[in-house]
Amino acid sequence: MFAMENGVDHPLGARLDETGCHFCVWAPQSDKVELCLFDEQEQEQARLALPGRRGQYWFGHVRGVKVGQRYGYRVHGSPQDGLLFDPDKLLIDPYARALSRPTYWDDALYQGDSAAMVAKSVVVDDAFDWQGVGKPGIPPERVVLYETHVKGFTRQHPGIPKELQGTYLGISHPLMIEHLQSLGVTSVQLMPVAAFMSEPRLEQLGLTNYWGYNPIAFFAPEPRYAAKEAVTEFKTMVRELHRAGIEVILDVVYNHTAESGFDGPMLSFKGFDNAGYYAFESGAHGPDYHRHANVTGCGNSVNLDHPNTLRLVLDALRYWVTEMQVDGFRFDLAVTLAREAGEFEPMSAFFKAMMADPVLARVRLIAEPWDIGPFGYRLGQFPSQWLEINDRYRDTVRAFWRGDAGKMGDFATRLVGSRDLFPKNWRAPHTSVNYLCYHDGFTLEDLVSYNQRHNQANGEDNRDGHGHNLSHNHGVEGPTLDPRVNNLRQQQKRNLIATLLLSQGTPHFLAGDEMGRSQLGNNNAYCQDNQISWVNWQLRPEDERLLAFTRQMMALRAESGVFSNLQLSDDNWNGKATSCHQVNWYHPDGHQLTDQDWHAPMGQAFAMDIGMIGCTGERWFVLFNASDYDIQFRLPPPGEGMEWIQTIDTATNDGLPFLPDDIKRQVAVGRAHSLKLLERVALPAVVLAREGVVATQDVAAVLPTGSQFPLAG
Repeated sequence: MFAMENGVDHPLGARLDETGCHFCVWAPQSDKVELCLFDEQEQEQARLALPGRRGQYWFGHVRGVKVGQRYGYRVHGSPQDGLLFDPDKLLIDPYARALSRPTYWDDALYQGDSAAMVAKSVVVDDAFDWQGVGKPGIPPERVVLYETHVKGFTRQHPGIPKELQGTYLGISHPLMIEHLQSLGVTSVQLMPVAAFMSEPRLEQLGLTNYWGYNPIAFFAPEPRYAAKEAVTEFKTMVRELHRAGIEVILDVVYNHTAESGFDGPMLSFKGFDNAGYYAFESGAHGPDYHRHANVTGCGNSVNLDHPNTLRLVLDALRYWVTEMQVDGFRFDLAVTLAREAGEFEPMSAFFKAMMADPVLARVRLIAEPWDIGPFGYRLGQFPSQWLEINDRYRDTVRAFWRGDAGKMGDFATRLVGSRDLFPKNWRAPHTSVNYLCYHDGFTLEDLVSYNQRHNQANGEDNRDGHGHNLSHNHGVEGPTLDPRVNNLRQQQKRNLIATLLLSQGTPHFLAGDEMGRSQLGNNNAYCQDNQISWVNWQLRPEDERLLAFTRQMMALRAESGVFSNLQLSDDNWNGKATSCHQVNWYHPDGHQLTDQDWHAPMGQAFAMDIGMIGCTGERWFVLFNASDYDIQFRLPPPGEGMEWIQTIDTATNDGLPFLPDDIKRQVAVGRAHSLKLLERVALPAVVLAREGVVATQDVAAVLPTGSQFPLAG
C-alpha cells in the first residue's frame, strides 16, 4: 500500500507532491527514526524506517500518501547527556500542521506504548480560497485590542448555532463580527490556539487547562475549537474577520511545552532532541540534564539559544503569518525567548532574527515582558518595534480610582504614554499596551465587586492566583441588592473604561468587560472550562448601559486625533511647548499643578487640558476626582469664540452629562468618584444669540458627531 523511498532533507514536516509525501524531521544523535502511518480510526497501517540521513536530519518519501493521512514517529537511540530515546512513545511531528484530535492525558494509555493516547499528526493540503480578502493593515495608533478565548467567547451566545458555539467559525459568525464592529475593536487577540494538552495534575482533579497555555504542536490549530476540520475553519475565521476590517493577533506560547520536566511525558520535542529543545540548570561541570530549567513555572523552558529550536519557532511564526494570514502575535513570558546562557539579552538572537526576517519584521509584535526567572521583569527593555504589556498602567489606574492617595503623578504619567518606561526618542506612544484586566486576574466586574480572590473551584484551597489585585468591593463582597453599592460599582467601571480610552497608548480590552462579565471572584480561572470562564450574553439593564457607554467612548477615541495619536515631547507639559500640541495639568482651583501639588500625600483630584492649546484645533479638558467628595473645578479660558461643552460624565447611569454646570462662570463640578470630559467647540449660535449677536451658525454643526448632549451655560 505504501512504498518508502529516499526523499530530500528539506523542508521539515510533511509535504505532499504528485505521487506521495515527503517526511523530514530533526533527530540528532538518534540511531533510527520510524514513520508510523495510521488510518482514520487510528489503527496502525505501516511502520517504515526513514532511509535518508544528512547530518542531524532524517527524511524519506512515501508513495501513496494523500491528504488526511495520520502519522507519528518513533525515535531509537542510546540515552546520553540529556537525550531521552524511547521507541515505545509515539511522537507528534514538531512541524505537524494539524492533529487528528485533541490530546487528553490518560496515565493508563500512556504506560508502555503511548499510541492510543497521543493524537496523530495529519498531512494537510494548504489550498484555500481567500476570495481576494487581504489583511486590514490597521495603523498602529488606531489599534484597539480585544482579548478573548475561542471557546468561551461564543459558547453561551444564544444567536450562534449550537454546532458553531465555541468554535473558530463561531467567532466569525455575523453576530460576533457585528458586536466587534459596534464596539470599534480593530484587532482580536485570541488566547492560545496552538494544539495543547492539559497537565496530568489537572486531569486527576477533574479539571482542564482551559486557557491552553500548554502547547504540544506549534503549527497545528487546536482541534477542540473546530466543528469539523481545524485548519480550514481557522482560515475561514481569519478571512471573515479580515473582510470586516478586523485583525487577528495570536497569543503564542514558545517559552515551555506540555512535556514538563525530566519526569514529564514524552509527547514530541523531548523524544527528538531533549538536550536541544530545552534549557537545563547548571551543574558542577555544565548543564545538569536531570534538571530542566524552569523560568516559566511550567516545568521546562524552551531553549531558543539553540539554532534548531530558534528555527522551529521562526518557521512556526512565518507559517501563521503567511499560510494562516494572521496579523501579529502576543508572546507569553517573552523574556524566556530572549534568554541566552540563562540571562535576558536585549539583543538576543531571537530579537535579531525577528528584526531581520522580511516576513516577521512587518507584523504586530506584543511582549509579555517578564518571566519568573532571575531578573525576569523587563518592562520597557524590548526592541523599539515591539509593543509591551504595561502592568504599571494597570496597577496605577486601579489604585487611583480605588481612592489610594498619592497616586496623581504616576497616574498622569500613565495617561500620556508612560514615557518614563518608553522614552520618546525611540519608542512610539502606542508601544505601551494599556489594560485594566487580562485573562489572568479579575474581570472588570469583579475588580469593583471583590476584595479577595475566590478560587476554591481550582482545587488549591484558594492559594493560587494573584493576591495583590488593587480591587475594592465598595462595602459588600460579591453580588448585592444594595442600590448604593451597585451604582458606585457601575460608576467605577465607567471611570476605568473612560480612563483607558483617554490614555495615550494601545488600549486592551478583556472580552466581556464591556458588558459586566463576572468570574464570581475567581482571578485565576485557567482550569475552569465552564460558565465561570465563558462570556455571558444574558445582559442585565446595567450591562446594556455599560455596553452603550463603552461604544460611545470607543467612538470618541476613534474620532479624536488627540487621544489616539497625540505626539507630546518632554516640553509639552504645563504649557512650555512651542507647538500647539500640549498638555497642561490643573489643580481644581485653577492654578497649574506644581511639584508640591504632585507630591501632595492626599491628592486625589486634578484636571488635564490636552490637545491644540492656544490654537483653533481639537482640545479637551478632563476632570478626575477619585475622592469621596464633590469638587468644584475652575476651567481655563477656551479661547476667543470658543466654548466648553460637556461630553462625558461618569457620575450618571449612562455616562452622559446630567444638568450642565455653570460653564459660563468657567466652573464645572466633578462629582465624587467620577470623571468628566469637556470638549472645546466654536461658540454655538444659541450662546451667540444670548449675547445679542446675530446667529449665523446651525447649533448641530458645531457639536460632536452624533451628539445628544445639552448645551452648556
